[in-house]
Order: sequence, then C-alpha cells, then structure tokens
Amino acid sequence: MRVPTRRGDYKKPKEDPYLTEDRFNQLKEKLERLKKVTRLKLMKEVATLAEMGDLSENAAYQIAKGQLRSVNQAIIEIEEHLKQAIIIKPKSSDGFVKLGSKVTINMDGQIKTYLILGSTEVNLSKNIISHNSPLGQALINRLVGDIVKVPLKNKNLVYKILKIE
Repeated sequence: MRVPTRRGDYKKPKEDPYLTEDRFNQLKEKLERLKKVTRLKLMKEVATLAEMGDLSENAAYQIAKGQLRSVNQAIIEIEEHLKQAIIIKPKSSDGFVKLGSKVTINMDGQIKTYLILGSTEVNLSKNIISHNSPLGQALINRLVGDIVKVPLKNKNLVYKILKIE
C-alpha cells in the first residue's frame, strides 16, 4: 500500500500567535489529553496489531500506525503554537481599539458589536472577528467617533465607531 505524500515545497501557514487565556488553557488541556490518553491508547493498539504477523499486509496495523502519526503531528503543532502564543491582555484604558476590545459600530443604521481576537478564535455566529480581517484591520488603533472605511471589490463599506469596551 502506498501512502500519499506532500510535495516538499508545501509550507503550512503560520498560526496566529494571539490567544485569549481561555483558548490557551483549552489547548494545554487538549495537549495533555492527546499525550496521556489518545497516544497511549494508539501505541498499545499498534503494538497489539504488530503481533499479528506480516505488517505489509496488515491493514488494521497500517491504519492504527497512520492514526498514531496524526496524533504525534497534532502534539507537535500544539506544542509549537503554545510556545509562540501571545496572551491577549484585558482591554486597555487608553480608548483605542486593541486586540481583545469589544467594539460597537454603526453601518447604515445597523448597530453591531464585535469582539476582536486572534485568527484562531474567530466565530462569526458569536460576532468574534480576527484582527487580520478587513474590518478588524480597519478598526485597530481607532477611537470612538472615528469613521472607518473598508474597501471591497466594487464598493467601500463605511462604519462609525460608537463604543469601545
């Protein structure tokens, strides 16, 4: 059985290092669970399946080995993400929109409130946007009352900042 491989020039995009303390703690818990439960279970399964004989034709062994590789890769990625993490501090009192700010804006009479966080925590159903999104980039370092323009393909959206929390 031939295992698919990636071309050598593929580079995974770098994770956004900005995390809330809650997200940081969730990743630490996930890492511990992967190391202490999932990986140990898969290691035992691989060892058991290896005892069944010819490994080249043992599909269950190949599948378990692939799952173990995936878990090991996930552990490496989470550890790297946690090493480079920058915790978003609670909002500053200087009046500017920063990471972690909750911003209320008005666009053509529609009032919406967004929380600006890192890219890994985006949840549009909860109005959490990334500081890397067009709107997030336009809002960062602005004050209450500022008019913000977000260019789109065929028009500009205009927002007014009403409140920063």
